Amino acid sequence: MRKKLKDVCMFYSGTGFPIQYQGQTKGEYPFYKVGDIANNAIAGKIYLELCNNYISSDVAKMIKGCILPKDTVVFAKIGEALKLNRRAITSCDCLIDNNAMGIAPKLDSLRIQYFYFCMKNLKMQTLAESTTVPSVRKTVLEKYEIEVPSLVEQEEIEKKLTLTQKIIEKRRQELSYLDEIIKARFVEMFGDPVANDKGWKMKPLLDMGKCKNGMNFHYDDSGVEISCLGVGDFKDLSVIDNTKKLSIVSLNEMPSEEYLLKDGDIVFVRSNGNKDLVGRSLAIYPGKLPTTFSGFCIRYRIHDDEITVPYLLRVLKMESMRKKMAGRGANIQNLNQQILGTLVIPVPPIELQNQFVDFVRAIDKSKFDTMTFAPIYDIINLYLHTHFYQGRR
Repeated sequence: MRKKLKDVCMFYSGTGFPIQYQGQTKGEYPFYKVGDIANNAIAGKIYLELCNNYISSDVAKMIKGCILPKDTVVFAKIGEALKLNRRAITSCDCLIDNNAMGIAPKLDSLRIQYFYFCMKNLKMQTLAESTTVPSVRKTVLEKYEIEVPSLVEQEEIEKKLTLTQKIIEKRRQELSYLDEIIKARFVEMFGDPVANDKGWKMKPLLDMGKCKNGMNFHYDDSGVEISCLGVGDFKDLSVIDNTKKLSIVSLNEMPSEEYLLKDGDIVFVRSNGNKDLVGRSLAIYPGKLPTTFSGFCIRYRIHDDEITVPYLLRVLKMESMRKKMAGRGANIQNLNQQILGTLVIPVPPIELQNQFVDFVRAIDKSKFDTMTFAPIYDIINLYLHTHFYQGRR
């Protein structure tokens, strides 16, 4: 039986968070920002654990805070973060910022984890208003219908989806170990890129290539469809090629040539609510598939034969170089071309770089010779589609 969310759930709004109350590591209530929700989701946590801000009950009253109860599903409701479809469940009474929303199932109708997986299946962007900055309204979500089987059936569905979630977590851990092997080999061959303890020739990053900021496109449901690299694509991958599908967006017109990506382009996240994502980089090889990139990204295109993309990508991922980008610790608030212009890159002999490229390709082959996330997600999506979209028969 399908029911509207307003009939089986309670809705909770976010709260404005004045900066003078931020930064407290202890308090009665955790105060989750959109970035905190993202950090928990990226860490593979279904329930919220990681939080950077706490407030007292007195402050909660002073800012007229909306207290969300335990077992509320929370998510971003506006901007680029909305498109990432990240969800988490509150583990205690808490607050969320006003760029987020919470929906708590009435437990006599819905089991919390069943509802969580149901919300993960909902592509929030499909319900968002078609504006430069997408957002979804409570009034729209209230009318959204979900399948509500018996509580016994919900429990069975939960069990199966929880098992697939555990498979994904194990696979993510394996990929993380392989990435550590690449990092260790890089340090062995080239040393630290900022200290340059091996004495390689140095070149400014912007002397070896050019940057281009992405633009905020105008979306149009009946417009031109094009593949688009967004911030969410930086989550698990360092390289995207034409075998990995990106989101398809509908724009009111085809982007100009300067906003289309080419093989070997390196793209950075320049702005995001999740500070850990800002400054992340990946290489893209779209082939002949027209592909653009989000306005929250910066594209870098090499024009120097003395440096290879896989080598440079690893340089940019090293913690010491990310600190150099930040200027203060490892978390970058915003990245821009001026900051990138301060980076100086060691340039070892091309033969040595090519040896590293061969090593990375061998590791990448071992990654994709075994099961990757894609078929696991296909299984989950098929199961979700069966139960939450088509409904049970």
